[in-house]
Amino acid sequence: MRELDAVFDALAKSAFRRRFALGVREGKYLREEGVETVVAQARELIGKRLAPQAPLNDGKQTPFRGHPVFIAQHATATCCRSCLAKWHGIAAGKVLDDAERQHVVDAIERWLRAQPLPAANPDALDDPQRELPF
Repeated sequence: MRELDAVFDALAKSAFRRRFALGVREGKYLREEGVETVVAQARELIGKRLAPQAPLNDGKQTPFRGHPVFIAQHATATCCRSCLAKWHGIAAGKVLDDAERQHVVDAIERWLRAQPLPAANPDALDDPQRELPF
């Protein structure tokens, strides 16, 4: 497992990974719920979607929007097992152990805390059809 400083240095050189940013809805959600709550949700999502030996729909299980954790997963290359292997040195084909799960959550939290929260757009946020699914 690679150190997070090394991972983040490598991610900073990737145009694809750098393009991810919180949208207005996700920023509002993070602002209202707080980082601690979102990190707790990340822990739960990682346990269900990434930690199994063979995650369902691996490589396609992480949406590109809808929750701050999803965006953070793409930005930190913790979105699927092949990205975890390539960027973090965490082998695919086995259940993630507690240290590996914590590594993933730490990467997500680090990215979330570094993000500027976008300014709220009141008109776009009052639509109940646009609420987050989590």
